[in-house]
Amino acid sequence: MTTKEEKKEGPFLVKSVYEHPGYSKEDMHAVKYEHRPVQSFRDAITFGFMVGLRRSFDLCTGYIEPRDEKHQIEIGKGPNRMTVEKWLTRVIILESVAGIPGAVAGFLRHLNSIRMFRRDMAFIDTLYDEAFNERMHLLTFLKMAKPTIFTRALLWVGQGLFANAFFMVYLVSPKTCHRFVGYLEEEAVSTYTRCIRDMELGLCPELEQQPVPQIAKDYWNMGDDATMYDLIQYIRADEAKHREVNHTFANLQQKGEDRNPFALTIEDDPRPQPSRTLKNHHAKGWEKNELIL
Repeated sequence: MTTKEEKKEGPFLVKSVYEHPGYSKEDMHAVKYEHRPVQSFRDAITFGFMVGLRRSFDLCTGYIEPRDEKHQIEIGKGPNRMTVEKWLTRVIILESVAGIPGAVAGFLRHLNSIRMFRRDMAFIDTLYDEAFNERMHLLTFLKMAKPTIFTRALLWVGQGLFANAFFMVYLVSPKTCHRFVGYLEEEAVSTYTRCIRDMELGLCPELEQQPVPQIAKDYWNMGDDATMYDLIQYIRADEAKHREVNHTFANLQQKGEDRNPFALTIEDDPRPQPSRTLKNHHAKGWEKNELIL
């Protein structure tokens, strides 16, 4: 989007209802890919499905997962290197899918709360916040690239299939869905970690030189001197938070017995507990016996 277009939409922009909590630079730099080991048959099925999706996604976006840093440099200097166009195509598709689970889960829990005449134990707000956050990722990248007709068609079909499938499975097994999203976010962290390392190694300087859209500066409260490297650090941190949240939700009872531990900070207890930020971050999720519920 051009500066002229940004100025045109400016008068209609309002402050976000879901304000970003903010992260320290130290916490963001500490984020890394971490995998929660499969611990049950449900986990095995969910993770196996995720692996299949990941391989298909890599094939469609021309992405080769490096074995190590040497291999990453070889890829970055070869014909299969990740260009700006390939990176933006990959993350736009990724974020268009990642924004679905929180919205669908929040909607279903909203209906359940109304139908059962009871509160939801604070899950709804966190789920809608997650969906909003993922949509902000997408809107940010859309300022830098315009999807082709083929990409748009792929997203339309994919959104319809995935949203309806997630809806149906969530009705039967919310825990399965949250575990799936936890594994999905692991892959998102992996993708953005690779992107950050590509920039650090100088393998995609044209990406690092991209200007940060104003919508991103406003949402993440970044300064005017913010770079693409800074932006990807924030987005990776967001994905790490979603990984933690969903792996934790998959460990909890979803029928009203357990509360959302990310919604309330317990000040008068010395035990570490979850937070909205990366404080006390548990990449593989919190086990139920670690939480004050």
